[in-house]
Amino acid sequence: MQNVQGQSYTKIRTKTFDLVLTAILAALIFAATMINIKLPFGQGGLIHLGTSMLFMAAILFGPKKGALAGAIGMGLFDILGGWAIWAPTTIIARLLQGLIVGKIAWSKGHQGDSVKLNILAAIASMPVMMAVYYIGQGIMFGNWIQPLASIPGDTIQNFAGLLIAIPVCIVLKKTPYFQRKF
Repeated sequence: MQNVQGQSYTKIRTKTFDLVLTAILAALIFAATMINIKLPFGQGGLIHLGTSMLFMAAILFGPKKGALAGAIGMGLFDILGGWAIWAPTTIIARLLQGLIVGKIAWSKGHQGDSVKLNILAAIASMPVMMAVYYIGQGIMFGNWIQPLASIPGDTIQNFAGLLIAIPVCIVLKKTPYFQRKF
């Protein structure tokens, strides 16, 4: 009986830890997205640090936490920051982006510990994120040409996020917390 109770307690503790960690990651992504610069072109795009935090969450903690934290953090930013019309598109785009980054970074037995896979993961997620925003803008504005103006800003935002996230992940992966095997 003790063993069953111990397993139950461990399972609950693990689920609670995962929930709290995902919430913290979402809050960090939300806060990082608040540090932004509005682009003078495109459909109201922003350059912000949220993309780098999304990349870090997915690389360091895997696809599920990266996807949920990215969707929740940036979706909340849109809702609370005066960009509510963008929230559905952001939630879908960032959920998929976090999922893709995490799936690739955590593939082949890796847990976000291969710099090459992490870079590949971030780059592979970019066209998907941009396609979702393109489709979202096309639907919102009833125009399929106008959303093309956002592609340069989305590209800058993603590569800036990559340039910040990869070195930070390299450093964090060397800390005692990430040296443990889960």
